[in-house]
Amino acid sequence: MKNKNPELQIGIIGSGGRGQLLGSLAHRPGRGSRVVACCDVSASTLARNRADYGGGTFTTGDYQALLDRKLDAVIIATPDFLHEEQAVAVMRRGLTLYLEKPMALTIAGCDRILRAAAKSRARLYVGHNMRHMPFVRKMKSLIDAGAIGEVKACWVRHFVGHGGDFYFRDWHAERRYTTGMLLQKAAHDLDIIHWLCGGYSRKVNALGALSLYGNLPGRKPAPQGLSRLRPGEMQLTAFPPTRARGLNHRIDVEDLSTVQMQLDNGVLATYAQCHYTPDYWRNYMVIGTEGRMENFGNGEPGTCVRVWNRRKQGYDERGDRTYRIPVSQGAHGGADPRIMGEFLGFARNGGKTDTSPLAARESIATGCMATESLRAGGALRAVPKVSPALAQHFSA
Repeated sequence: MKNKNPELQIGIIGSGGRGQLLGSLAHRPGRGSRVVACCDVSASTLARNRADYGGGTFTTGDYQALLDRKLDAVIIATPDFLHEEQAVAVMRRGLTLYLEKPMALTIAGCDRILRAAAKSRARLYVGHNMRHMPFVRKMKSLIDAGAIGEVKACWVRHFVGHGGDFYFRDWHAERRYTTGMLLQKAAHDLDIIHWLCGGYSRKVNALGALSLYGNLPGRKPAPQGLSRLRPGEMQLTAFPPTRARGLNHRIDVEDLSTVQMQLDNGVLATYAQCHYTPDYWRNYMVIGTEGRMENFGNGEPGTCVRVWNRRKQGYDERGDRTYRIPVSQGAHGGADPRIMGEFLGFARNGGKTDTSPLAARESIATGCMATESLRAGGALRAVPKVSPALAQHFSA
């Protein structure tokens, strides 16, 4: 049921962890939006929600009960494997939805969400916050301005330095809950590859392995079922990763992988991911007919994007042009406040956004087929297109 209150009434499904951060950004009483309902399996999380958003905040462990409230918009920030059913339920109610990535665990799941949104004409927004990271936006603007000519190739290296703590201690380490890291973790990067290169992957092949974390001693059941570790329980300074203990005893996802992609516009892209590097950042290199560009840093002090446009012998670390990226306030290099601002505007007025449900679906489709290829020894896989009807609906 939609509320006529000029202040957006927002509910959160999965109101701890990531949901708590998103809720803090969406809760703007007196400034256009208010969190009025929260759903979580943790009683302590719900108690904190009432403290953060007001004693009158509706709290429940049943997301269907939350959807019975008078709401304008819903944020879903639950574990990945719950997204599909919950998103479809929200779409059927006709409510505007902020759905955390990954959109779903399967291509069919993504398409089911898209069909539900199209049928109800509800507004769907998927939280690919990397599109709002300043260094990514600078690279996109430079490419669009022709700084390196026509894009022909993209190479991405993803150094996941805290992989052991972030992904191999809890439910993330199990295929049944994530499909694999080329979907769960790479969904961001695959989306940015598509965005920077101006196309979607249509052919993929991949190789990978559980090369380190599967052989360590002292593994045990994931803490408290499906919950994540709290920051204080993580060992973020411990190195080397071979010393990690207490990892999930059911790890069956890969910790090292490489994907090759052919996009529908002919661009060739490569993505490499490792979960036990000493550093934690993403490096994008985009090559065009008139130069190349590369980022150094992801928003920390000193982050920059460099462009090379002149032919030379050997390596020139300075580049021909350097663009300094100012440090931004807020989580994920300032991306989270920006993406929530865009979502709230979309919930009120609709219109064009920098994120796209179709692009979110394409990142999952690419990740799913790459995972299938990886587990088939690198066999080439075609990435299925979305139906023409859905493509037309969401493009419009």
